[in-house]
Amino acid sequence: MSQDVTIDTVLEAFLDDQQSRVSARTMRNYADVIVLLRHSLNGYAYQSLEETDMGRFQEALNAGDYEAFCRLFGPEHITEHFGEFFGYFMVKKVLASQELLRSSATVAKKLATWLYEHGYVSTEERDLGLDWARAARDLPRAEHLANLLYRQCSKAPVFNLNAIDSGDIIEDRLMIERVEPGALYFAGGIGPLAVSEEASALAKIGWEVYLTLARIAGTWWAIEVGNVYAM
Repeated sequence: MSQDVTIDTVLEAFLDDQQSRVSARTMRNYADVIVLLRHSLNGYAYQSLEETDMGRFQEALNAGDYEAFCRLFGPEHITEHFGEFFGYFMVKKVLASQELLRSSATVAKKLATWLYEHGYVSTEERDLGLDWARAARDLPRAEHLANLLYRQCSKAPVFNLNAIDSGDIIEDRLMIERVEPGALYFAGGIGPLAVSEEASALAKIGWEVYLTLARIAGTWWAIEVGNVYAM
């Protein structure tokens, strides 16, 4: 592949191609998603580089080029980065609206297909991108669940932290192992955690939640809530 074909040039071409296909509002969302994808690629995708490419990247970075990854490397790196983009960057680094989260999955699907149709990625690379795009459709649902669990914290009773046994305080990324109406159970025999039925209807087995839980008089309460990871 020509060195002139970089992530930057390909992403610009993708946006140009979409311009005539979608509404102005949708196009703004697409552009926002591509900006975020670029940020993620420039900040984190270097971890997948081989030694020779890492040297080029490090040299550019040392010279102050913080957008070097997308300028130096080709589109074959795009779909392989979707896991990091959706599983970490969009969850931990971006305060995104429900609309933008939905758009990110749509853009990923269209981008993976477009890259394949234009000969930039293999069938396997396209399919990997499509798999991540499908998984990303759960991001708005996971964000909604995180917000509901956060509100749940206000229902915890007042307690003296020093009076609670260390085994009754858990701060960890916990995997949802079982879901019942109004209750969540986590791996390791933790639970039930009483939640609203709206929250339990959103939750999926296998998702992970960063939580601080306290067991008070035999009942688990959510004290602090972080992100919900749907991947």
